[in-house]
Amino acid sequence: MAVLPIRISGDPVLHAPASDIEEIDDELRTLVADMFETMDAAPGVGLAGPQVGVPLRLFVFGWTDDDGREWRDVAINPELWITPVPPGLPDPDTESEGCLSFPGERFGLRRAERATLRAVGLDGVGYEIVAEGWLARIFQHEYDHLDGVLYLDRLDDDDQRLVHKIAKKAGWGKPGKSWLPGVDRLEG
Repeated sequence: MAVLPIRISGDPVLHAPASDIEEIDDELRTLVADMFETMDAAPGVGLAGPQVGVPLRLFVFGWTDDDGREWRDVAINPELWITPVPPGLPDPDTESEGCLSFPGERFGLRRAERATLRAVGLDGVGYEIVAEGWLARIFQHEYDHLDGVLYLDRLDDDDQRLVHKIAKKAGWGKPGKSWLPGVDRLEG
C-alpha cells in the first residue's frame, strides 16, 4: 500500500465527471487500499478517485458515529438519493465542511439531512446505506467529486471570494498542484 498525492482544486481531474468502473480487478483493489491509506494519513473521512488523479466513479469513506459504530467501505459506481436541502444559512458549528482538495480550510454549507447510497463493494456485491447527519454529508461530498463538483462550487458569493483569495495566496487553482499526506505540511 502507498499514500497517494491528493490533487488540489484547479486540477482538471477534479472538475470533470468521472467514468464508470467496468471491472473489479487486482489493480482496482490496490487503488482502493492506497486510497484508504491516503485518507487515513491525511486525515479525512472520505476520498474520491478524482482526488488522487483517477477519473473513476469510486470513493472510500471511514467515519465513526456518536454511537461508536464504524462506517468504512468503498462505493463503486455509486448512486445517491437525497432529501431536499433545508432553506436558510448553514450553522457554523454543525454544517461546516472541509475538503482534502482544498486543505486546511472549512466553510459552512447546507446539505440534505438524509441520503441513500447504493453502490457496489470490492466483492462485486451491491449494497445500500440509508444515512442521516454527518454520514449523509460525507456521501454527498464524495459523490459530488465524481460529478466534477467541489463543495467550494456550492458556497455563497462571499465565501467564493474568500476561496479565490486563499487559492491565489497559496498558488492553487492551477493544474498539477497536489500534496502528499504525511510529507507535506500545509498551512490552513
